Amino acid sequence: MDKLENGFFYHVYNRGNNKQDIFLEEENYFHFLKLLKTHLIPVADIYCYCLLKNHFHILVRIKEKAANPSKSFSNLFNAYTKALNKKYNRTGSLFQRPFKRKRIGSEDYLRQLIVYIHLNPEAHNLIGDFRKYTYSSYKSLLSSKDTSLARAEVMTLFDDKDNFKFIHCHRKNLKNEVLRAMIFE
Repeated sequence: MDKLENGFFYHVYNRGNNKQDIFLEEENYFHFLKLLKTHLIPVADIYCYCLLKNHFHILVRIKEKAANPSKSFSNLFNAYTKALNKKYNRTGSLFQRPFKRKRIGSEDYLRQLIVYIHLNPEAHNLIGDFRKYTYSSYKSLLSSKDTSLARAEVMTLFDDKDNFKFIHCHRKNLKNEVLRAMIFE
């Protein structure tokens, strides 16, 4: 497993312990996103994310002067677990441990990963059109509203918004297995 090092991009992902759901109702997703901002913005630029019922994907670039970014991720997951445990009168770990992370080695891979993350809800048959999924960064990246995401940097990777949309819709037509093989090879 890759160690989180300053200045590098990472795909961070995990799922519920025993593949159980980690988001039980709508407010859980929003609470996780709030904690994501609180714990990760000081140490990382968030490029994109997607939260699904039993797992999540986050793409970050660790800031150059970040102090102990792994601890910030741990704090995020612990805070969310504690909140869910309290709200639903449950005990024990929520996530599989340790959280998974993969260093991104090229700009091409980075672009492919952004698309893969956004297509996830459709690939898992949660929705017929990934562009309408509420708990991903796709719509926020296209919006002009304020965001904590690294929107300008993401759009630069795709040249502009039109190409960002085009690449996503073009990739949507690929079979998920092909795209997954490209991302996790």
